[in-house]
Amino acid sequence: MPNQELRVLSPTAILGYGFPEESFKRALDRKPHVIAVDAGSSDPGPYYLGSGKAFTNRAFVKRDLRYMLTAGRKLNIPVIVGTAGGSGAEPHLQWCYDIIMEIAREEGLSFKMAVIPSDVSKEVVRKAIRAGTIESLSFVPPLIEEALDATTHLVAQLGPEPLVEALRQGADVVLAGRCYDPANFAALPLLLGYDEGLAIHMGKILECGAIAASPGSGADCAFATLTDHSFILEAPNPKRQFTIASAAAHTLYEKSNPYELPGPGGILDLRHCSFTDIGNGRVEVQGSRHIRTEPYKVKLEGARPVGYRSISIAGVRDPIMIASIDQILEQVSAQVRSMGSENRGQVFFHVYGRDGVMGSGEIRLKTQWQSQKPYELGIVIESVAPTQEEADTLTSVTRSTLLHYGYEGRISTAGNLAFPFSPSDISMGTVYEFSVYHLMPIEDPVQFPGSEGRKMLTVDKGRIL
Repeated sequence: MPNQELRVLSPTAILGYGFPEESFKRALDRKPHVIAVDAGSSDPGPYYLGSGKAFTNRAFVKRDLRYMLTAGRKLNIPVIVGTAGGSGAEPHLQWCYDIIMEIAREEGLSFKMAVIPSDVSKEVVRKAIRAGTIESLSFVPPLIEEALDATTHLVAQLGPEPLVEALRQGADVVLAGRCYDPANFAALPLLLGYDEGLAIHMGKILECGAIAASPGSGADCAFATLTDHSFILEAPNPKRQFTIASAAAHTLYEKSNPYELPGPGGILDLRHCSFTDIGNGRVEVQGSRHIRTEPYKVKLEGARPVGYRSISIAGVRDPIMIASIDQILEQVSAQVRSMGSENRGQVFFHVYGRDGVMGSGEIRLKTQWQSQKPYELGIVIESVAPTQEEADTLTSVTRSTLLHYGYEGRISTAGNLAFPFSPSDISMGTVYEFSVYHLMPIEDPVQFPGSEGRKMLTVDKGRIL
């Protein structure tokens, strides 16, 4: 059991979100043993995985990485980046790799870098489908081969094991594809023999940076000190502090079960976990346990194209129209369908100011709606069709029909909608949906399917030796 403390710096919630320079410098004064960052998420939806594009800005990703890499080399500590490029597939990994190499050339940095892809072969997954070993997550339909075939990018959410092995082999910089969020932060502690439960729980909180502090921010640093029996959370920025409530709340963040948090190869058991305020904006966490499960399972993520999208944004301020908005939208939809039966697309209305966020899932009693009518509504007209031209046409016709629709009681005939932008219609391009969101057992979490592309590179001022 380690008898020394291990200090871990998380600069920001997601690489490219940024952080105050002063916060980062204060954290460096604490002499961290590792700088780790989560570079992505599935939260922004399937488009970024399916298209192979990053959802973060390249200039700010480079800005964050420059601080991290130069500090890592100066302190001679590892820098770990997981879920590279936002979604962690091959094009995202390459995108982030290119940025790192640019910085190495510009800053004259030399280091040993491990590049760990997380892409999984469709044939590997196809065999698992046929063997009946693919498991659907809650509310996810069974995985079928047609969905797999249409998937553009397919990744596995890696556990910490491949990252631990890269550090074991002497990597100064670890660049990984899609990872279990805590893996980046738990890798060095696990290599050094720290408790699995504490290391993974610490990573669960650090992965979102200062969002877990109070007041929270996704664009600021968080810092943790790990010992053999606990970890202590603190915020380098004196404007923020960790509290029992903020640390405990983030532990439950995005989790349906408050006691068991599943991940690759195991479950984080928090039944005996405790949070203690130890003063000066610091919280000590104890009692976290990690229970390994067999077989070792990883979550697969894949996305496929399903059509093209076009939108138009408009506002409504007529109280007569607002009072009958449901019937009006239904009538407009019917009229548009009657004018273009050959159109293969679908129209959706998102009504902001009422249920634009939750849609049909919004709990809204009719009596509440009658007594609390807003004075204005925002409407997003969304069309999805097999081609961009069809989607654009459907949006255009729907927008013009709604603009001049003669609903009962209308007084003004000049137009029903206010458009904040000209042009009013926007072609959004390809629409993707998650086609794979399932669990798959693997035999070896280090030599996982797709690990064939793993590299250990020696970088000398931006050149590969």
